[in-house]
Amino acid sequence: MSGMNKEQYLGVYVSTLTYDDILADIEQRMAAGKKSTIIAVNPEKLIAASQNPELKQLINAATYQIPDGIGVVLASKLKGGRLASRVTGIDLMERLIALAANKGYRVFLYGAKEEVVQKAKQNLEAKYPGLCIAGYMNGYVNDDGAVVRAIQAANADMLFVALGSPRQELWIRAHLDQLDVKVFQGVGGSFDVFAGRVKRAPKLFRTFGLEWFYRLITDPKRFKRQLALPKFLWKVLTEKEAADHRTAAKERSR
Repeated sequence: MSGMNKEQYLGVYVSTLTYDDILADIEQRMAAGKKSTIIAVNPEKLIAASQNPELKQLINAATYQIPDGIGVVLASKLKGGRLASRVTGIDLMERLIALAANKGYRVFLYGAKEEVVQKAKQNLEAKYPGLCIAGYMNGYVNDDGAVVRAIQAANADMLFVALGSPRQELWIRAHLDQLDVKVFQGVGGSFDVFAGRVKRAPKLFRTFGLEWFYRLITDPKRFKRQLALPKFLWKVLTEKEAADHRTAAKERSR
């Protein structure tokens, strides 16, 4: 993945590709035998990564850092970047599932509670005829070796890991080289949504990038977390101004 398809915020990469771009790119990489990793980023995660070198390295090493928060898109607009819209983790997962059903790729689901991952599997298979979910395992199995063996035995092409972030990304990094999987995505609470346990924001809120607002009004306890958005935008703006001042100072000193 060339650097031309990335922007950087607080030292952390964000992919500028659309859903269609990513799917086309992933298919090319799969055909070439390359592995691809997908990490969803939002303002909260970008602030955390800017203060945690290990997390920053983990995110920056991914093939695709998808802009899963409207704050990242706003930051791009403020800095004159090319990010047109969000690419959410759950929507990208569903598009990859549809691609798998269409092209015969084998899928493995790992994470969440047993009844949740089981129900997510049933619902996805019902929605996408021809989909091959070759195996699944809940997130409470403490033997990583057993999980790796199950994924290998399933001959999976795509692996969706729902252990919460950054635990799921750390798990993927730790086992990437042991697996013949081609597409790895950490998907947080997506299995709960596909299982029908958790409802997404109504489409109108999603269309206008207001999922955060819907979650806030339905769960006011999230207020503290939502403060990451203005904090992030302020950091991005002041970072840009500081860089402009450094550039101007260099120009003057020539």
